[in-house]
Amino acid sequence: MTDETIVPIGPQHPALKEPANFMLTVRGEKITDADLSLSYNHRGMERAAEDRNYLENIYLMERVCGICSHSHTTAFVQAVEELAGIEVPERARYIRTLIGELERLHSHLLWLGVGGHEMGFDTLWHYAWRDRELVLDSLEELTGNRVNYAINTIGGVRADVTDEQAEMVLENVAQVRERAEYYREVVPEEETVRLRAEGVGYISKTDAKRMCAVGPTARASGVPTDVRKEDPYAAYDELDFDVVVSDRGDLLGRILVRLDELIQAVDLCTQVIENMPEGDLRGVDRPAHTLSNVVEEGEAVSRYEAPRGELIHYVRSDGSPNPVRVKIRAPTLANWPSVVQGLKHSYLADAPMIVAGIDPCISCTSRIGVEMNEIGGISGGPEGIETLGDLGDYATEWYARRGDEPERRAE
Repeated sequence: MTDETIVPIGPQHPALKEPANFMLTVRGEKITDADLSLSYNHRGMERAAEDRNYLENIYLMERVCGICSHSHTTAFVQAVEELAGIEVPERARYIRTLIGELERLHSHLLWLGVGGHEMGFDTLWHYAWRDRELVLDSLEELTGNRVNYAINTIGGVRADVTDEQAEMVLENVAQVRERAEYYREVVPEEETVRLRAEGVGYISKTDAKRMCAVGPTARASGVPTDVRKEDPYAAYDELDFDVVVSDRGDLLGRILVRLDELIQAVDLCTQVIENMPEGDLRGVDRPAHTLSNVVEEGEAVSRYEAPRGELIHYVRSDGSPNPVRVKIRAPTLANWPSVVQGLKHSYLADAPMIVAGIDPCISCTSRIGVEMNEIGGISGGPEGIETLGDLGDYATEWYARRGDEPERRAE
């Protein structure tokens, strides 16, 4: 007989926008232990990249995450450009930076609204998403798209920024800055926010370091990690900004960091536009569709400070038009251990807010693992399954027997 109970949350749950499973051990209303299971939503993006050339993969990488589409394409093309020995022009680097900071505004405002909704503060949700429209309007004006911006190409960017567009963006982000300053003053003092966020989901600086937390999650626990400062890319080495840090370690600290980063992102957008140099948009003069043929054999690691934290793309080439391997380490994957730590010793009612505190993107992180036995077969698999090809054939036959679109599956 024990006074502890295991409470499952997910993979289907009203508080989860994507599937994950948390097994929470509770004593009364307090969580004493937590376990996490992922990979309910595997999409095979890394494997799909091997069947496409480098230019086609930009389109694929942009769809790893709808909110961080520019982050993923920039991280990917930086790796490809390193392998191909392509130097990106300065103006193109500034444009990439501008889109990246607008994307940070988009992401943080979206998260602020979702966070407000999760804590029962729907007025904040409506306000934040109203202001987010100014950012999306700016992105649409610059790129033609509100979500997947398609601005990156190998060697630079696909579109320039005109004087009229720059003026429109400056006007919009000035309004966003005014609103962000209002949120920074009002939100932390609002009673609902303090009751639902202060002291909730605490992660110490020591634990954040030990668990390799990234982005606002790490910075809210006093860890001053930011790829833009540690390993500058695009135009960040020419811009003036500080790493936003809080030593609170709780959910309120994660809110404060993002609110301050809203203001900082506006200032960075302004710096980029006011100091953008003239010059070319691409570092090569050959058609983009031929660039897959000039990628040298080798491997490259690209780091990028996405809105959620450090994003890593690893690309390996054998000199052919298609990559041999593309590996993506999304920031959410790095932050899951800290979520589990934050859940422990918290109240059960706070679990959805603690999970939302890292701004999780679950489909970005889900993977499938295959364990091979000593003789090369797949451990625990059906009889006769010895290779991944056998596993694929078995899956096709299984779906065909079930009658689940066998013709499409067989293709």
